[in-house]
Amino acid sequence: MKLVKKILAFGLISVMVGSFIGCSRTNEDKKIGMVLSTLNNPFFVTMKNGAEKEAERLGFKLIVLDSQNDAAKERSNVEDLIELGVTALLINPTDSDAVVKSIEVANNRNIPVVTLDRQSNGGYVTSHIASDNVAGGAMAAEYILNSFEGNDTINIVELQGISGSSATRDRGAGLHSIIDNNKRFNLVSSQSADFDRQKGLQVMENIIQGNGKIDAVFAHNDEMALGAQKAIKASGLNTIVVGFDGVDDALDAIESGDIKATVAQQADLIGSLSVELAQKIYNSEEVESEIVAG
Repeated sequence: MKLVKKILAFGLISVMVGSFIGCSRTNEDKKIGMVLSTLNNPFFVTMKNGAEKEAERLGFKLIVLDSQNDAAKERSNVEDLIELGVTALLINPTDSDAVVKSIEVANNRNIPVVTLDRQSNGGYVTSHIASDNVAGGAMAAEYILNSFEGNDTINIVELQGISGSSATRDRGAGLHSIIDNNKRFNLVSSQSADFDRQKGLQVMENIIQGNGKIDAVFAHNDEMALGAQKAIKASGLNTIVVGFDGVDDALDAIESGDIKATVAQQADLIGSLSVELAQKIYNSEEVESEIVAG
């Protein structure tokens, strides 16, 4: 991990243990299904693009469906892909609990499942590719701490992602592993804005109305960070904002000085690695349950 031009960059790690040995298939069966929680977020669009490029290179047909942050839609998407005969299911869960039913549908049809970015709290998952979200949250907190000299209190706001998401849980855990053990931090507010830019704006506006001094904001993703910064700018506060993901809009905002930093992930690499994993499954190769992207 290293700090580069106010971008907090780190390698990606993952969880779970196991392997899948598939059966022989023909080229006509070279279909992979990808279900993303939302395509209304540049991070997941980048993930999709990385997967599509790799699928084209490897000669696979990749079918990408958008769950629109709706668990019922997610399950419907999974069922549709299974009926289309995909050889593997790549899924970025809307919610770590809600996705379990969708994964069990795939399990019942013997379709191997690879989770991306967010974990599932149940069902059998062949492999998982994701950031070390705990380390990223801690890195953000350390960066904020080092941005303030002296011993003055740092009034910090936490904008959480979707409740129930493993990314929300882990990024928050990383942040709190630092701020809860350092008396310089005062947690002004910790509220969910669902990884959404507009909600980030609205939640931050409400927090500002009730609190006169906010020194720093850590948002669990860049979309919320960008929304929060809009509210901060309108209020005239001198508040630093740190996001998470490293999407293009956030990098532009760092260049313009609107936000301070972002914990950068490699969404395109997560996408391409997931397709490489699906190819191994197709070829009946053993696969690792932990995939490190970066």
